[in-house]
Amino acid sequence: MNVRRWNLGFSILAITLLGAALSYPAGATAQQPELRRSLFAETDSTLAAAREARAEILAPRAFEEGMKRYGDAEEDLQRGRNLEDIRTKLSEARSHFERALEATRLANVTLGTALAARDDAEAAEAPRHVEELWRKGEAKFREAARELEGGDVNDSRERADEAEALYRQAELEAIKANYLLETWDLLARAKDLDVRERAPKTLERAEELANQAERLLSESRYDTDEPRALAQQAKSEARHAIHLGELIRSIEKDQLTIEDAVLSAENELRKIAGRMDIPASFEEGLGVTSSAILYKTDAYQDSIERLILELADRSDQVANLEARVAELEQRLGGIAEERTELVRRMEAQERLRQRFTTVESMFTREEARVLREADDVVIRLIGLSFPVGAATIEPGQFDLLTKVQNAINIFPGSRITVEGHTDSFGSDRQNQRLSQERADAVRRYLLANTRLDPSLVDALGYGESQPVASNDTREGRAKNRRTDIVIHTQFGETRCAQQRVAGQSGVR
Repeated sequence: MNVRRWNLGFSILAITLLGAALSYPAGATAQQPELRRSLFAETDSTLAAAREARAEILAPRAFEEGMKRYGDAEEDLQRGRNLEDIRTKLSEARSHFERALEATRLANVTLGTALAARDDAEAAEAPRHVEELWRKGEAKFREAARELEGGDVNDSRERADEAEALYRQAELEAIKANYLLETWDLLARAKDLDVRERAPKTLERAEELANQAERLLSESRYDTDEPRALAQQAKSEARHAIHLGELIRSIEKDQLTIEDAVLSAENELRKIAGRMDIPASFEEGLGVTSSAILYKTDAYQDSIERLILELADRSDQVANLEARVAELEQRLGGIAEERTELVRRMEAQERLRQRFTTVESMFTREEARVLREADDVVIRLIGLSFPVGAATIEPGQFDLLTKVQNAINIFPGSRITVEGHTDSFGSDRQNQRLSQERADAVRRYLLANTRLDPSLVDALGYGESQPVASNDTREGRAKNRRTDIVIHTQFGETRCAQQRVAGQSGVR
């Protein structure tokens, strides 16, 4: 009896193993990657589409169910289980992914604003900077998505509104952290070092700048140029305060006097003056030597700019001469005529140089910088200022604009372009509008006070798009807030016309 039972059990086991062998192809283990690709291809495609539609966050229920079936199918494949069972689980997974895909369409509409807030917070690195706020927003968003999948639209919208508020708060705090975290750390370090006792004014300045940057970010988190600059200044002042605190502590420790500190500062200034071959005198304080250094620095800068212009001018002349020589060698005729034209051009260039020098001498350094750009003369009106956010020319500017009129008269018949430029503080649209309004105001003033042909005077606003200095410093921003008067001299237009005629006639 026991033998018969054993035989029956063995037969059943053999039949089971045979069935498994028939349902799982021979060599499947060795060929598992190929088998997996064949079995999973369609489901993998649907999963990829679901992920691209962000179904894991917009339709979490259906997506999680799909991933559970998908994981079961992968485990069964690894363990060599029945292929039909694997196909069934994959079909169920695909069905869940398709349902998730369908749910994302409604979720993108119902949860759209919360989703946009989530994207903005993530772009601001909220998960790294404000992890707790980010987690709270994620939890509310998941609730909203699950309730929407369950058909509860009203509750879903309520949770989405809560999630949006959390995401926006996280975004703002992350932006502040991006710009101000290092400054806050420095201010905390200053507190630990008792800097307020020794350098209170510098520390208060750092705190004031940091608070101002934080306030501007709270008012307009997407216009970050000014807050960023303020944050950088705050960071610099915080480091300055710490340095002063440590320096004053050292002075106290070594029992140095105020005289020692002043002499140390004078010695540093004396080194700079000596390098520039300027006699250092401190009989009336630091101001005399400091002013002498600044004056000589300005003179050096002027010389460098003139040399750059002269070099560009000479290079232009050499290029013209080489081009003419090549033309003459090719044509082997009309040499006298070409020589006359070449002489005329050189004389015109010399006249342009003389007039440029005359215009340059008309303005002080505080009023304008006069530049050459090929045959154009650019009068960069450093001294022309407008009320904040306005385009009104005030009476105090009339003398400077009178000099501009006189400079334009040195180049009769030339085209004039008035260019308006701003720094990067403020929105792009606002800066573009303001720069155009200011350029228009200067154009109207020039036309009202001269006999210029209106058709020859243009006004263009460039906003913040063409800086000439860094917007990260006060001095750089002052340089970028400018009005340029560009005089397109007749010589330049004549040469362009001649080049066009030469091109049309086949002369190169």
